[in-house]
Amino acid sequence: MSINLALVLTILTLLSGVVIAIDKLVWKTAEQDSRTPPRGVAILVEYSRSFFPVLVFVLVIRSFIFEPFRIPSGSMKPTLVDGDFIFVKKYSYGLRLPVTETKIIATGQPKRGDVIVFRLPSDPSINYIKRVVGLPGDEVSLERQRLTINGVTMDLEANGDIFDHAPVYVENLDGRVHKTLIHDPGRSKRDGVYVIPEGQYFVMGDNRDQSKDSRYIGAIPEKYLVGKAVRVWMHFIPGEMPDWGRIGTKIE
Repeated sequence: MSINLALVLTILTLLSGVVIAIDKLVWKTAEQDSRTPPRGVAILVEYSRSFFPVLVFVLVIRSFIFEPFRIPSGSMKPTLVDGDFIFVKKYSYGLRLPVTETKIIATGQPKRGDVIVFRLPSDPSINYIKRVVGLPGDEVSLERQRLTINGVTMDLEANGDIFDHAPVYVENLDGRVHKTLIHDPGRSKRDGVYVIPEGQYFVMGDNRDQSKDSRYIGAIPEKYLVGKAVRVWMHFIPGEMPDWGRIGTKIE
């Protein structure tokens, strides 16, 4: 069962704030009248005063600025790999309230080539990470691993490297250059033409043949966007030593 950390943080912040407010309005008055509050109340107030500023700080940072995520699969290889822990910039595509995810301030829209985290429309408790390929109104065509967007075929060239037993290709999405894995250059999954509705985004994994993306789950409505992936801050798999070399890697 997944834990809604945003909900937990919000509840704890509100509860500690309420305790501090009651202390100032009620229990402080009792002290002035020479009535000592119960010991349990005093301990609760002490803990609330200690944790409230910390909770507020964490809630603000996590909700509006940066949020950490772990990469659980290989669908974004070679850009991201299983065991990567990344920072997602929350304010890239709008400021949203915690828990409800209601947008309160518009700050920008995804650009083609951005690596984004979004909530799965069919189950918003699950987060996915993919690369934006199609923007609202675009016509995206996929045929034999090659993308054509609005009639323009994107450059795709092998660079001679091998990653995880698959050849590495370099793709240019309107000037955004990134690496992708292609296991079978002559065939791709779910070939076809996709017309992207307004307010939605077509996303794909960089590990094209092993990614459950918009070819399967459909275009992603804007309201499900979480933010833009920007940096790797740790790489760790239980039972293995951390890969210190990946720390600080910029996500292109």
